[in-house]
Amino acid sequence: MMKLEGTVKRFDDFVALDGVDLTIPEGTAFGLLGSNGAGKSTILRLFSGIYSPESGKVLIDDEPVYDNVSAKQKVFFINDETVQYADFTLDGLKKFYKSFYPNFSDEIFEKLEGAIQLPRNRKISTFSKGMKRQAIVITGIACCTPYLLLDEAFDGLDPTMRIIVKRMLVDAMCERGLTVVISSHNLKEINEMCDTAALLHKGKIIFNRQLDSLKGAVHKVQAAFADKERVFTQADFPGLEILHFDKMQSIYHIIAKGDENTIRTALAPHHPLVADLIPLTLEEIFIYELEGLGYDSNVFA
Repeated sequence: MMKLEGTVKRFDDFVALDGVDLTIPEGTAFGLLGSNGAGKSTILRLFSGIYSPESGKVLIDDEPVYDNVSAKQKVFFINDETVQYADFTLDGLKKFYKSFYPNFSDEIFEKLEGAIQLPRNRKISTFSKGMKRQAIVITGIACCTPYLLLDEAFDGLDPTMRIIVKRMLVDAMCERGLTVVISSHNLKEINEMCDTAALLHKGKIIFNRQLDSLKGAVHKVQAAFADKERVFTQADFPGLEILHFDKMQSIYHIIAKGDENTIRTALAPHHPLVADLIPLTLEEIFIYELEGLGYDSNVFA
């Protein structure tokens, strides 16, 4: 597994990570969410051994990563920039990484390249953005590392390119249990690819959740009650964990944690005339959770 334990990373006076604890189990598709500057890219660079922490630990399979060749050979990091590959051809890129990763698979490389058919002898600087991303993704998968890290992996790609890159990643995850960690500010991308996600804000992890456990665990309630003279408050529903509560005319709008039965049981003593439960999108769930914790929901902006 990959772990951060009390990890602090600073750049001069800027605290990029502030005592972060994070565990990413093997075989997981894990998302790092947050706005620009939240600390997502810093985590990926720590796990890939580019940065060393000021304090705390950065571990892969219980080994420190920084300045440790055996640990770094377990990780392939795909940066959001591709300028460093500009002078390589695709064959040159393959040869370069094959010299660093002993488990590099020519078979996997040729299979993936054959499926998308990139030019073999043109410099990568002449590729489109999508072609560049495809080139480095097939190279990263062919390195056969247990862990693949992607920084804003799908940013700027057209829909067709996104589907191709995602399919390559999913196939590698299914075929050999690859652990994929994806950073993004786009919740939709994380929801499509990942089973677990952590939300970062100003160098701290706000929460870390299995995404499937969130769906169906938070509901939007629109309710009207028989006693129209009474003004209800959150305190009138002690069985509910309420994230948001307001009233417009005779309708109460409540965002509450819990399954449908729990919520209806909490409402029942007040004899609701109407009680509609509406599923929330994942983005709405995260925004209301942030507000419930006292954070600005504009972190998703």
